[in-house]
Amino acid sequence: MNSAFEASIEFVQRKDKEDKLARFKNKFFAPHYQNKPVIYFCSNSLGLQPVTAASAIGQELLDWQEKAIGGYYGAKNPWLFYQDYFTESLSKLAGCKDSEVTVMNSLTVNLHLLMISFYNPKPGRYKILMEAGAFPSDQYAVETQVKLHKQWGNIPAKDEAIIEIFPREGEKLLREEDIISKIEKEGNSIALVLLGGINYYTGQFLDIEKITAAAHKANAIAAFDLAHAIGNVKLNLHEWNVDFAIWCSYKYLNAGPGAVGGVFIHERFAKDSSLPRLGGWWGNNEETRFKMEKGFIPKDKASGWNISTAQVFNMAALKAAMEIYDEAGIDSLREKSVQLTGFLEFLMNQLTNLEFEIITPSDPERRGAQLSLYFKSNGPEILAKMKEAGIVVDYREPGVIRVAPNPFYNSFEEVFQFYKILENFRH
Repeated sequence: MNSAFEASIEFVQRKDKEDKLARFKNKFFAPHYQNKPVIYFCSNSLGLQPVTAASAIGQELLDWQEKAIGGYYGAKNPWLFYQDYFTESLSKLAGCKDSEVTVMNSLTVNLHLLMISFYNPKPGRYKILMEAGAFPSDQYAVETQVKLHKQWGNIPAKDEAIIEIFPREGEKLLREEDIISKIEKEGNSIALVLLGGINYYTGQFLDIEKITAAAHKANAIAAFDLAHAIGNVKLNLHEWNVDFAIWCSYKYLNAGPGAVGGVFIHERFAKDSSLPRLGGWWGNNEETRFKMEKGFIPKDKASGWNISTAQVFNMAALKAAMEIYDEAGIDSLREKSVQLTGFLEFLMNQLTNLEFEIITPSDPERRGAQLSLYFKSNGPEILAKMKEAGIVVDYREPGVIRVAPNPFYNSFEEVFQFYKILENFRH
């Protein structure tokens, strides 16, 4: 039992009083269902709306209204450079240089685009290693990329190009030694290692640095889907030597449904104009863009992969959210998140009236804000009871209810209330 926590209202009230991030709760709108407030533990699916999002979008609407085409240069936030307004904030969250990040499109579109550049199957080296049961967007992207390359003759038609790594028999988590062993075993047959930085189902945070080193030792590209990691845990992508990464912005980044996606490309590639890519006007060097000439000359940074005009209205809410991140700081957010999730784990381990297993790693360094509660038989029924009690979480087959307290807008008292509600459930 963790002696740092107590299952008492006095303890949670003291923790909330000491919380230096408590004031950030008022920077987000609290959702209501059936006119009642809820306990919202679902930012791993959709983050809450920043209070300033409406005014951020409204500013762009006003500039469009008053300036029309002049907004590209004359708006309060000139639209011509909108994709550049995020690099400083996102580089802090991704742990990289400003030139190594950009925003564009959506996660799966970006994965397809970057596989054009980084997945180059050749005879004997065309396999992709990924976790079994990866999020469907990644599965479908890889599956269809492989299918195309088979049609083009780059991969033998009957060969299996996708290698899936499974947990061991009777286990729910991947062992990193098994991932590395598989990379070493397959050796030069692997062209790309593509894994979720944090697994959406179990909440496991992989050792990205160690896996990247193993991939590079096998001369393979190391790439990560960070949809559940960015803004949730501390990342150091540049120093970890990751080749590329992609993420969405509507989970922990709180940028709204369908928000613009993000991309990291290590500078050794970002500066390489010879890499194959699908070019577009917005990825072209600004110095020659308006000469309207043939010949794509990409920018020598991650935004050299931009294709189309910045989606200003789509990006405005992200801009509002990033200003809040800059104010809070990822170090403070992570510190509180470890405490919140640890307290949740402490309380869940005291429940005796429900039969479930916490499948998320108990080591705080190997998880983010999420605990995955595995119910072998009655997960949907428990989920329905939670919803009826005013708790917003989500369910993933098979059997997992994902609970994610967010350090921006969740309190220790809410975690305690969650526990007290579950304490009255019956199996």
